[in-house]
Amino acid sequence: MTALLRYQAALLLRSQRWIAPLVVYAGFVAVGIRPGDRALDSLGYAAAGMVPQTAWLVRICVGAEPPAARACAAAAAGPARVHAAALLTALGGALTAGAAGACFALLCGGPGGKPPAATAAAGAVAVLVCALTGAAVGALCSRPLVRGRGLAVLAGGLGSLLAWVAAFSPARSAVSALVGAARTDGVPLPLGSLAAALLLAAAAGTAACLLSARRE
Repeated sequence: MTALLRYQAALLLRSQRWIAPLVVYAGFVAVGIRPGDRALDSLGYAAAGMVPQTAWLVRICVGAEPPAARACAAAAAGPARVHAAALLTALGGALTAGAAGACFALLCGGPGGKPPAATAAAGAVAVLVCALTGAAVGALCSRPLVRGRGLAVLAGGLGSLLAWVAAFSPARSAVSALVGAARTDGVPLPLGSLAAALLLAAAAGTAACLLSARRE
């Protein structure tokens, strides 16, 4: 799996298609976070932007290989493992950007009377929750489940919007927990949302990998 991850990471970096989601996320964070805002509010905002960014990166990674190269990789390592490596590569890239966004939020945001360590921990968990939720959206809205480019973009956008507003969404719960904690005492860790996001991402990723193994 390590070799597959390196292969997928090299494909992503050489394609330069990661630049667009990175720039959009950087703009999202730069415009929405102002110096002096509550750190927890800023962290929640930075975490929320991870959902569409991760879904976008997943769609890029699972479609980065030319058909011939994908067939060779699938023959050598199995289509399910190749697809899993693409999903993990996208998640890793998104988390790297999310870590930078969270650091920016912490540097710009005011403490608001909250312990810095607890604030940073809550922000890190929220970023991870939103990245996992975005990965689940991307896995369900990309190849092999959704093959058309236009349809995949539409499905990914609608899925990200649903992850922002649906009451059952782990991402919404984690962001709401941070925003609510900014106005109350204490800094709770959204561990329940993290568990739900892990289950959701695992289920979506497994379904995509199994379907990839059957179709490719």
